[in-house]
Amino acid sequence: MKKRVVAMLLAGMMTVSLAACGGGSDSGSDDKKKEGKKSDMKVAMVTDSGDITDQSFNQTTYEASKAWAEENDVEFNYYKPESDNDEARNASVDQAIADGANVVVLPGYMFAAAVVSQSEMYPDVKFVALDVGAGDICEKGVGEGYSFNPDDYDVTEYYNEENVYCCTYQEELSGYMAGYAAVKLGYKHLGFLGGMSVPAVTRFGYGYLQGADAAAEELGISDQVEVEYVCGGQFYGDADITAYMDTWYGSKGVEVVFACGGGIYTSAAEAAVKTGGKVIGVDTDQSAIINKTAADLTVTSAMKGLAATVKTVLTDIKADKWDNYAGKIDTLGLVSENPEENYVQLPIETTQWGDGFTEDDYKVLVKDMFDGKIKVSNDITALPKTKIKVTDYGSIK
Repeated sequence: MKKRVVAMLLAGMMTVSLAACGGGSDSGSDDKKKEGKKSDMKVAMVTDSGDITDQSFNQTTYEASKAWAEENDVEFNYYKPESDNDEARNASVDQAIADGANVVVLPGYMFAAAVVSQSEMYPDVKFVALDVGAGDICEKGVGEGYSFNPDDYDVTEYYNEENVYCCTYQEELSGYMAGYAAVKLGYKHLGFLGGMSVPAVTRFGYGYLQGADAAAEELGISDQVEVEYVCGGQFYGDADITAYMDTWYGSKGVEVVFACGGGIYTSAAEAAVKTGGKVIGVDTDQSAIINKTAADLTVTSAMKGLAATVKTVLTDIKADKWDNYAGKIDTLGLVSENPEENYVQLPIETTQWGDGFTEDDYKVLVKDMFDGKIKVSNDITALPKTKIKVTDYGSIK
């Protein structure tokens, strides 16, 4: 099969790739020694284009992996690639395994190339790939000529599914919750600032539009609500993006921006404080870091359960339950009418609830979504049709 050929070609490159690794490490046993035999399980995590202080995807995965390792007396190390490309990420995976890792946690779609190449090269290593779906794997495995429809291919032809667990999240659901909450809380001029226009970001954004639209229709104010929509073209803020946000919050009168792309929230936050605007966080509860710019700046955060996924999968691997995960590409979302048990949710403790949208209202919303009374489309081929006005500006960069 094609994946076997890829593995043979890459095996000869392993020595070269090991020379190009960067990052740091933390041992779960250095700070917390326990009696008894130490586990043979050794966990590594590799960062994607960010680092473990990004207050988003990488940091959450790192902290969850490290905490689990300490609690279970398992050795843990993390690695930061020397540059933002597939070769550097693969090199960090090589280094992690050379250092003894037999479980490697890979957070983000950028690791699709590593899943394609490294899973075949290291059949005895278990790979946990968060936010990596069939489309990501096929895109890297097929290469030029890929149709961008994974249903056209047998994804198992492009990686060794026996030692890989992949999962993606229903970002459109927590995006919907955030947009719905914002309008119910009285915001009528909304913004969406995405990072790069990749499927996960788009699902967040399109869910956000659907939620805002539904809330506006319920309130009978569809003609009064509008959303400005743009992607920054990167996962971090800078002067150019901050200037763009200055225009939104300033001359356009945007009241709240869903900053959906790791560290890109910095530009939204810097601009928001100048006009008394607000920000919505993403992936994790970002209120603690966003509110460092100004108190009470964060309305809510559209979260997905990275930490819960890491802890559950690592626990089952340690318990020899890998068969429950091998070869699966799960899509994680709502599993309960209880908001806090789901893989997509809003933070109950830090959301700025109000008379228009209370904690109890949120619980009703989640129950209706779980029961199927509210349906959210995951179609990202085109902007969802809405009664509210949506202006799509494409990408800043």
